[in-house]
Amino acid sequence: MPTISLPTPDAPEHVGDLPPGVEVVVWDGTGDPPAGADRIEFFVGRYDAPPPPADALTRLPALKVVQLSSAGFDAWEPLLPPGVTLCNGRGVHGASTAELAVAGLLATLRELPRFLAAQRRAEWEPVDTAGVTGRRVVVVGAGDIGRRVASALQAFDAEVTLVARTARDDVRAVADLPALLPTADAVVLALPASTATHHLVDTEFLAALPDGAVLVNVARGRIVDTDALLHELDSGRLRAFLDVTDPEPLPAEHPLWQAPNLLLTPHVGGGTIGWQQRAYRLVREQVERYVRGEPLQNVVVEGR
Repeated sequence: MPTISLPTPDAPEHVGDLPPGVEVVVWDGTGDPPAGADRIEFFVGRYDAPPPPADALTRLPALKVVQLSSAGFDAWEPLLPPGVTLCNGRGVHGASTAELAVAGLLATLRELPRFLAAQRRAEWEPVDTAGVTGRRVVVVGAGDIGRRVASALQAFDAEVTLVARTARDDVRAVADLPALLPTADAVVLALPASTATHHLVDTEFLAALPDGAVLVNVARGRIVDTDALLHELDSGRLRAFLDVTDPEPLPAEHPLWQAPNLLLTPHVGGGTIGWQQRAYRLVREQVERYVRGEPLQNVVVEGR
């Protein structure tokens, strides 16, 4: 039976019962490997911390699988030794991240920060605001998060277009973005970070959006050219809701903190109460599949 590593002392309690004979070692990849590390075949990455040092996984000679709790896996891929399979946490944080994307878009369109400021001044200032109903929203990313965002916005009678790398029945291709952006009231980013998506949202992308459009990013910060976005925010032409930034964490002196027309949260899309139960349920199911020799779910890098 295999040895698996879990990242924190409380993780075994969250995982629950594993198949008989499975050995559990607690290690998050930092510091010296514990006793039994040479037998670890299944490594579970820590969700609430950066990836371990670059050589951490190479110190595990028996390693076959790395399982993440996050949907994003770009920071882990370079650490992966040859022949090791990488699985992400698709589905674990989909609902909560989509929820935050919709909340951020609604808060921006309904101008909730404006009303909060009026509340602080004890001033009753009714004003008509925009809403989602009837708005054209382009959701870039047609995976779990993107489809949840689209479904929620459609419930408010928004006109939603899903976009992904390649077109299919209900999805437009990224190559179609130049034709879609000029009429978009909002763009929601929910796609993986990669070399292909680095600075996808650049000066040209933002310039194609109409005045008053809203950019929502719950994906990865480096998908957006921060300087280009700051220029549009400072001019007052565009608005944004960001749960992720580049750089991240955002330094205290960074101009994004003071940028107008911006609502900002500190990468908390998946951070709702109960995420541990959802994440470790997936871990348990994956370990059970591994023990039975069945195909794993959420494979993003196939070990060879």
